[in-house]
Amino acid sequence: MNEELCMQARTTAGNYFRQGYNCAESIFLTFQPYLAPPCDVSLVRMATPFGGGIGRSGCVCGALAGATLVIGLQAGRTAPDVPHDTAYKLGAAFQAIFAEQFGATCCRALKKHPFDTAEQGRACLKIVGTTARLLMAFLQEHGIITLSHGTGAAPEQPAL
Repeated sequence: MNEELCMQARTTAGNYFRQGYNCAESIFLTFQPYLAPPCDVSLVRMATPFGGGIGRSGCVCGALAGATLVIGLQAGRTAPDVPHDTAYKLGAAFQAIFAEQFGATCCRALKKHPFDTAEQGRACLKIVGTTARLLMAFLQEHGIITLSHGTGAAPEQPAL
């Protein structure tokens, strides 16, 4: 595993979050350059409603939802007759890693501060960055992202 790539993912996701992207969008945008086959960066729109635990309802953490979207884009199926076992196993395995790291998977259990406060922003920034680092390690460990996806240098951030 390339630890430098993991740390770059953490930094990149944190930078997107600081720019104003939500948790799910930040994870998607961080991994979008690594997706094969490539997907249009405008697909970040599909991650938007996951912010704040699905529209600020406090359900599944948006960073976890964004990570699950990335896993699905890499391992999901495109037809009903294609088995979904791999995607389900990968999704469940990453959810377990997330839960072990943070002690919960629901936004309302993870956030200790009201939305739109500096304290909440700092807490979510840590969750987003750590999730990106964990996801990069996970994707490398499962052969989904390899060094052939890049040189180990951080990919250029897409212009939106």
